[in-house]
Amino acid sequence: MSSCYVRPLIDLKKGNDCKVIPSTESKDGRQYWRKVVAKYEAPSLARSLRQIANTIIPYFALLCVMYLTLDVSYWITLGLAIPAAGFLIRNFVIFHDCGHGSFFKSRKANRILGFFAGVLTFMPSYYWSHQHAKHHATAGDLDHRGDGDVWTLTVQEYLALSRWKRIWYRTYRNPFFLFGVVPLYFFLVYYRYWRPGDNTRVRWSTMRTNAALLGIVSAVSLTIGIQAYLMIQLPIIIVAGSAGVWLFYVQHQFENTYWERNQEWSYVRHALEGSSFYKLPRILQWFTGNIGFHHLHHLSPRIPNYNLQKCHESHPMFQAVQHITLWSSLKSLGYRLWDEEHKKLVGFSYVSVYLAKQPMRS
Repeated sequence: MSSCYVRPLIDLKKGNDCKVIPSTESKDGRQYWRKVVAKYEAPSLARSLRQIANTIIPYFALLCVMYLTLDVSYWITLGLAIPAAGFLIRNFVIFHDCGHGSFFKSRKANRILGFFAGVLTFMPSYYWSHQHAKHHATAGDLDHRGDGDVWTLTVQEYLALSRWKRIWYRTYRNPFFLFGVVPLYFFLVYYRYWRPGDNTRVRWSTMRTNAALLGIVSAVSLTIGIQAYLMIQLPIIIVAGSAGVWLFYVQHQFENTYWERNQEWSYVRHALEGSSFYKLPRILQWFTGNIGFHHLHHLSPRIPNYNLQKCHESHPMFQAVQHITLWSSLKSLGYRLWDEEHKKLVGFSYVSVYLAKQPMRS
């Protein structure tokens, strides 16, 4: 017998009626959700090509204009870095979709475009998509943290740390470090080399991207000069990187998100409860390639970014998930630890209250 899929903060009732949805943990439930999202998984060649045109062309046009403004005023150059960063984020979404094999029907086309889009974002395509696939497979699983996640400890884990490890964790979770230092490290350093145990494809992916970046840097050094290139590219990377890490952060780091131990963990529940619907103003939704519909992206990574909104509007369950606005998302900056007992993210101040409630030891 079918049962309603119930989440504590979601109410699908209208009057006395309840939309009956098969349990996501049942075979019928999984088939039900696959059928709902399947129609939105087919990429459109025309829409994909249009998105490439309205993303890559404006980005390179802005790079040219920024170069011309260097002799006029660097403040103008820096101002233009903001919309250029917006187009770079949009390019990253294309790169991201190629990594999931959702931007084109052709695997080869996804690989080729993914490589070139990855070079623009300083990311090796296969290396990143391989790591990102692990994130999709384990996000919200307390026993399998670490693959593409923002470092998150439980309250008990934090209390068990030494003093210096607590300082390091607090430093990492500080907004200035997390959205300032971390993006530059990942874009410019982390993906420049591989780790012990990485397979051959990861290594070749890294070497191809590094070779392409070296070629670009060599070419601009012989033409406009390395100083001009850095004055243009670095501000774009800083703005786009910080915004990109913020988007990734807020999509999973909200108070009533979903974390469970492996035995209780559910892929679908994490998608609908642990991945937010980030309700952005229309212009920001466009620049971020609809990635705010993150609940649907985690439910089905095969949905191209330009189909996410339609899928979201196709079913009341999708519209009933917890949404976060630009203003309310700022609250997530204070959430640093996972409270397993109350199943919610909490701030560091919670630790003091927690310790005060513990019985005194003789």
